[in-house]
Amino acid sequence: MPGPDKETDLTERIEAFLSDLKRGGSGTGPLRGSAEMARETTSLLRRITAQARWSSAGDLMEIIRKEGRRMIAAQPSETTVGNMIRRVLKIIREEYARSRGSSEETDQQESLHKLLTSGGLSEENFRQHFTALKANVIEAINELLTELEGTTDNIAMQALEHIHSNEVIMTIGRSRTVEAFLKDAARKRKFHVIVAECAPFCQGHKMATSLSKSGIETTVITDAAIFAVMSRVNKVIIGTQTVLANGGLRAVNGTHTLALAAKHHSTPLIICAPMFKLSPQVRRQVCSVRLCSCE
Repeated sequence: MPGPDKETDLTERIEAFLSDLKRGGSGTGPLRGSAEMARETTSLLRRITAQARWSSAGDLMEIIRKEGRRMIAAQPSETTVGNMIRRVLKIIREEYARSRGSSEETDQQESLHKLLTSGGLSEENFRQHFTALKANVIEAINELLTELEGTTDNIAMQALEHIHSNEVIMTIGRSRTVEAFLKDAARKRKFHVIVAECAPFCQGHKMATSLSKSGIETTVITDAAIFAVMSRVNKVIIGTQTVLANGGLRAVNGTHTLALAAKHHSTPLIICAPMFKLSPQVRRQVCSVRLCSCE
């Protein structure tokens, strides 16, 4: 059982994380970017798993749900936090099922109708104690962290399949994922990148500077010039903060304008987004705007 010192340390870390979220999360706070936010959230959930007092999977899930609700309430617009909480809860259920010897194939093959009508496993099913459960859950979370570390590189490795020589690529603002994607393609291809500045913070200027230092021909334009320039663009590549369940995006200011211009000119639009940005949530607003930079 964890001692009082460990519990105090855990409480302090949770409160510090909540404080960071309230100050802006990946937008303006100490945690910069959705990828770092995902890693920080997962690391904290791993610490909760290792140091909190619990004796069964049901107890651990209750603790994580409780702390997870606090994290989500601290910064509701940061969907990455909720996504990682749901992912860790899924890990706990899977490890518990594995400990019981349940068939994972059966769980994976359940249809949406069955999941909705059956209600899934009740909390009583998670009350059985397994000595190795904690170690197994922590190991699975470590694997998730390793997966998160390589998400940007995995996306960048696919760049040559989408970017061809002498193409004109347009993007908006500064996305670290898109930046890595373009730089990887530039190792073997020559192309021109047009960056919309993304007012009012004009992160596009930083993006253009970074791409230019890597030898990529880059031009910065104002957001108002997007439609006028789109006719000579071969492809639009953007990042996003969240991919919603209905296919919508929560992205930087100006992304909606860029997408409409691309649609008008029948220009292909590619979104670089890792799995942790896929959200089960749906926003019914026509356009959701974020002024922060997307990773």
